[in-house]
Amino acid sequence: MPHPKPRGILTKLARLVRDRQGVGSVEFAILAPILISLYICCFELTMGLSTAKRVTRSAATVADLVTQQTSVNTTFLSTMLDVTQAIFVPYDASAVSLKITGITIDQTKTPKVLWSWQQDGGLPYAAGTVINDVPDDMKTANSFLVRAELSVPHTLLLFLPGLLSTDTRSITISRTFYDRQRVGDSITCSDC
Repeated sequence: MPHPKPRGILTKLARLVRDRQGVGSVEFAILAPILISLYICCFELTMGLSTAKRVTRSAATVADLVTQQTSVNTTFLSTMLDVTQAIFVPYDASAVSLKITGITIDQTKTPKVLWSWQQDGGLPYAAGTVINDVPDDMKTANSFLVRAELSVPHTLLLFLPGLLSTDTRSITISRTFYDRQRVGDSITCSDC
């Protein structure tokens, strides 16, 4: 069998280098994973931001509704879960954690818990506990605040679903919202 001449190999190699057929397919094969990853990141960011916006809106709404009252009870406070779930539609809000606290601020501008409520019936904060995270601009002597704390777990839907466990792909989005009472000097809770 005769060996191919070097000239024949060089000719074929030069023809292969000049050949542009299939270049689009190769470019697509290189860019497709990058574009798919970019799409997934955008989708996850959109879902996360939408959930975070609903958490913020829910905490603000709960605080706003409570501050419009002169007195509340645990039955009224438990209806705030329904408000939260209505804001979260169409997302699942069954795992929402909600705490509502009535905070009185004395003459020395020291915020202390007057009452508190948690959705599971527990008492998240003991009466008289000093609250350290009240914003300075809300520390007005002889005033009353309502703090709504809301958190919800959020699972990343498409980010490495087969490679990472659900615990690794889950983050908790939480917001704390303060609001002043609207009517009277304070808001009492009859059975908190």
